[in-house]
Amino acid sequence: MPIESLFQNSQCEWIDVEAPNAGDLDFLQVKYGIDMLLLEDTIDRDHLPKYEESGDIRFFLTRQNTDMERRSLGGISDVSTKLGIFLLPGTIITVHRLKTATISGTLEEISTHTGSDEVKPDRIAILLGLKVLKSFNDECDNLMQILDKLEHEVFLKHTNESEVIRRLYHLKRKSGLNMRLLNISGEWVHKFRELDLNAVEVADLKDKHTDVSSDFDHLNSQVNSLISMFLALSDQKANQVMKLLTQFSVYFLPVTFIAGVYGMNFQYMPELQSPYGYFFTLAGMAVVVIIIYLYMRRKRW
Repeated sequence: MPIESLFQNSQCEWIDVEAPNAGDLDFLQVKYGIDMLLLEDTIDRDHLPKYEESGDIRFFLTRQNTDMERRSLGGISDVSTKLGIFLLPGTIITVHRLKTATISGTLEEISTHTGSDEVKPDRIAILLGLKVLKSFNDECDNLMQILDKLEHEVFLKHTNESEVIRRLYHLKRKSGLNMRLLNISGEWVHKFRELDLNAVEVADLKDKHTDVSSDFDHLNSQVNSLISMFLALSDQKANQVMKLLTQFSVYFLPVTFIAGVYGMNFQYMPELQSPYGYFFTLAGMAVVVIIIYLYMRRKRW
């Protein structure tokens, strides 16, 4: 069974459940009296973050950022994984589907306090909450580095435009999904004030949530601005091409008109009988081209 006791002292026991199956959920329901509906929420792949209470049980369903499920970016499960936290009197139970640094990092942090009464379920819970938010902070830093590289490519390099816009969309999608998760996570972050914790600790958690939410909001703004600038540069390049084609058209249109006139097969065309008609016509074409060139240069076109 994936059920393991990670930490225990006189005040607290930490039970961890990784990738639970139906039998594991039944065991938790029978032994700890946890409502099955809450347990089922922990295995619902796309369930949103929330907070619920059932008798003496407090349930925090959080989602943390992960590098292991980034494939289609079709929903929040492609950028995050769930971490369910059940707080019971004297016991904390964590339920998750994937191995996560949040669990191992928190366990390492409290391992130095084994046997100490200061480590209680609420204390472990807030450490887990801080590391959940840290996962989003790390992801925001990573996405900002990617954004900087894309800015460099857009403005200083000649890159494949279709590839750049694909990467920009990918970045925008990631940022948007993470921002959505952070907005919804405000509920469980707010509920930590009801636990037996120091006000400073709860304030630190709220500040962390506010900071990372602001960072992702700034990232979203920067990505949207870069997309707009990239599209503007693409339009400018297209306009330059159209300008060049238009200039060629301006030069060749009158010349083509003259050639078309003298290409008509009428019997009585005086110029056709002139021995110098061909040269006069070419000279006339050259004069027209020179006049157009001087006019366009004067207008700075």
